[in-house]
Amino acid sequence: MPSRARTYDRLKSRAALRVQARALGEVVAGLDDAQLELPTRLGGWRVRELVLHVAGALDALPRFLAAPDDGRSASTIGDWAAGTAGSATAIEEDAFERAGAAGDPRVAFAAAVGAALAVLDADLGPQARIVHRRGAMLLDDYLVTRLVETVVHADDLADALKLDAFPHDRHALASAVRVLADALAAKAPGGSVELRIPPFAVVQCVEGPRHTRGTPPNVVETSPLPWIRLATGRLTWADVLDVAELTASGERSDLSSLLPVMA
Repeated sequence: MPSRARTYDRLKSRAALRVQARALGEVVAGLDDAQLELPTRLGGWRVRELVLHVAGALDALPRFLAAPDDGRSASTIGDWAAGTAGSATAIEEDAFERAGAAGDPRVAFAAAVGAALAVLDADLGPQARIVHRRGAMLLDDYLVTRLVETVVHADDLADALKLDAFPHDRHALASAVRVLADALAAKAPGGSVELRIPPFAVVQCVEGPRHTRGTPPNVVETSPLPWIRLATGRLTWADVLDVAELTASGERSDLSSLLPVMA
């Protein structure tokens, strides 16, 4: 587990979110009416609800920037990741409410992308804060959470549309991997298992004997997208083992009881 909170380059985060938002915008703009009704791997969500949920994740930037700030202590990226499970019901309700109230989801999404880009282009400085549903947060930290949202849900959209892959921005993908790896390390602190997600992250987790030299006795290794799907509950431990997308060695290396780490 990192000895101190991981930091993210604010300019790279802005550039990555611009790329992710625009790429998602291009895919959504090309959807036909039939595709909007396709099912997704998110329970009862159709592509329609998914698109409008991501629109909400983007237009949250101007909405939450405009919210009154009472000066409370800012929460962290780790706090946000840990708190998503408690917000899952509200998030689903919001998605269906948006789907019922919105007109054309493609138009709504384009407007959300425009609103998010306007905030990114303004570059309000490193001390700018937003007030979201669960408290205050530095805007730069909140932008990292938007990278996680756009990476995770772009992958959901690619799955629903049967696309070979979504063209994720590299920094966005790396940020999502790192946030979710750090969330696991925070959930199960310790040093007996090393989780490797090359080329983006290595963390130690799980209580037990800590190794100090050489190869640790318990190692889990996977690649970025399988890790993101595991960490968010899109895949199970058995799923990724079955198709050889993950290797786990050592008696403590089964992390299935600790996953997912984010809803």
